[in-house]
Amino acid sequence: MQPFLADPFDSDRLHEECGVFGVIGMAEAANFVALGLHALQHRGQEAGGIISYHPDKGFSSAHRFGYVRDNFTKASLMETLPGEIAIGHVRYSTAGAKGPAIRDVQPFFGEFAMGGSAIAHNGNITNAVALRRELIERGSIFQSGSDSECIIHLMARSIQRSIPERMKDALRRVEGAFSVIAMTRTKLIGVRDPLGVRPLVLGRLAGGAYALASETCALDIIGAEFVREIEPGEMVVISKGLIESSRPFGLSAPRFCIFEHVYFSRPDSIIGGRSVYETRRQIGVELAREAPIDADLVCPVPDSGTPAAIGYAHESGIPYGMGIIRNQYVGRTFIEPTDQIRNMGVRLKLNVNRALVAGKRVVLVDDSVVRGTTSRKMKDMVLDAGAAEVHFRIASPPTAWPCFYGVDTPDRDKLLAARMSPEEMREWMGVDSLAFVSLDGLYRAVGEAGGRNDRCPQYCDACFSGDYPVAPFDQLQRGFRMKPDPMSGDAEAQPDQSGYEPVDHTLTPNSATRAAS
Repeated sequence: MQPFLADPFDSDRLHEECGVFGVIGMAEAANFVALGLHALQHRGQEAGGIISYHPDKGFSSAHRFGYVRDNFTKASLMETLPGEIAIGHVRYSTAGAKGPAIRDVQPFFGEFAMGGSAIAHNGNITNAVALRRELIERGSIFQSGSDSECIIHLMARSIQRSIPERMKDALRRVEGAFSVIAMTRTKLIGVRDPLGVRPLVLGRLAGGAYALASETCALDIIGAEFVREIEPGEMVVISKGLIESSRPFGLSAPRFCIFEHVYFSRPDSIIGGRSVYETRRQIGVELAREAPIDADLVCPVPDSGTPAAIGYAHESGIPYGMGIIRNQYVGRTFIEPTDQIRNMGVRLKLNVNRALVAGKRVVLVDDSVVRGTTSRKMKDMVLDAGAAEVHFRIASPPTAWPCFYGVDTPDRDKLLAARMSPEEMREWMGVDSLAFVSLDGLYRAVGEAGGRNDRCPQYCDACFSGDYPVAPFDQLQRGFRMKPDPMSGDAEAQPDQSGYEPVDHTLTPNSATRAAS
């Protein structure tokens, strides 16, 4: 039998980072965590883990490869995770080891002088290589290839007397993006990085119980009331129904990941008081205003392109239809026993509705273009089904820069928009027209009426702009050269009118990074 291999459709996507969830004050807390992780499965399908604590049985853990539904719904396993406090994690590997190693699956656990602690981390530590080297030289022994394990070792070296204070010490050494959920024997802890790049929300259950989660949809599944988002740079410590809040990192202008609005978060989640679904629908409205086209049918590329396609159709007046049907029974992986089946590619997951598209000028709406290979195959499928024309409308700006904050992005020279202008991309894809929503249009869709503030961007949009809010230290050590600031007036730093820049493996810092350097 052949091994499980990556789905060819999803290999051309920006993969989700991770999802974290924690509960305190509920009997059989691990069962609630399993439900929360199930709701967050879209953020990571590679593996999952849960750690719980019971006063009589101590800390218990389970780490498994695969879907939550295939592992953490078994009574025989969940009975081994007793207690009223538990945290969990679903994983898609970013930094660290890429192979299937159970030791890389979170949450991670450490035993300290004042008791044990477990942590689950969503994001990416941009100075992890330097920290790891320093810690190993000072005697630390790492058990995984994950950047997140650095946090446990930094906590172990702290001289503070409590675990929350040790965590503050550790996270002050960490650069990059992080939303961390941690637990002790009596406390549930949640922390966001100073810029709030990755999400984290607080929910309340009956009887004084609380939950922390990456998204509000995970609170809904357990019947928890959404209380608020954990603020950028905030730490909350929850024990016996009490919540203590502190700001261990000071204040910074937040830079939440704008791609959470475009793709990563579930459409039924709420971010910053806004429905993710409504934001994506509004992106489609902006696209229709910026890039109108004479066509007969608007079709989403399922499922992430659906809300934007609805918005595009409504604003343009072009009929909406399900021209592409998704096979809901094909998961993120597929057993591919022969080359013939492997070469079917996206046809394993998507099929064209021939009766609907035949003879029509079709607008395909998708969330992004990464390598572009799937877009080319989608075009071929629609034309083979008899479409007269194929026009692509993309609900994000060109993805021309890698993410160093928790998204598994290809190297920059693998990103189509880093190597080609939009017109060159259109020719390479072989479509009749291609248009992306502008960065200003994307900002308007998420509620910034004035568009993007170039001097102080409201979001992290580095994958589109190359403006990295935190200098990626490890990448710079590997030879990246910081780019002159476009706001300085240096002509060499300015892109051409298309917004396209040839790959030069340089990075653009923002003003905060420049001030620090």
